[in-house]
Amino acid sequence: MIEYKVEKNLSIEEFRRVLISSTLGVRRPVHDDVRLQKMLDHGNLIVTARDNGRLIGVSRSLSDFAFCTYLSDLAVDQEYQKQGIGRELIRQTKLASPEAKLILLSAPAAITYYPKIGMKQFEYCYYLDDIAELI
Repeated sequence: MIEYKVEKNLSIEEFRRVLISSTLGVRRPVHDDVRLQKMLDHGNLIVTARDNGRLIGVSRSLSDFAFCTYLSDLAVDQEYQKQGIGRELIRQTKLASPEAKLILLSAPAAITYYPKIGMKQFEYCYYLDDIAELI
């Protein structure tokens, strides 16, 4: 039975393992403990999925709990994908911040997933990765 809950003290090792086992690790700094710790320290809404204590999924978000919740990492171990765990992690994240609009940027491989579970696509999104690019 999969158990979902909000966790405040997820370890770097567990976080890294689920990022890698979900394939999200190729786009995350999994070999940089300092950055991973910052991600965990400043993600103020972390929902986990565990199978008999083993971390098999995580939803890591930043939220003001009033207007917006940015779901920055949604990772489910590949062995557990296509079982509704990702959808339930999103549902639990939304339940933890019901007034806020849930926002995420999709990984390229997941673009078709989110509309299938009822999320709406928004065409206006911008990002800045390098401060030198700001003109």
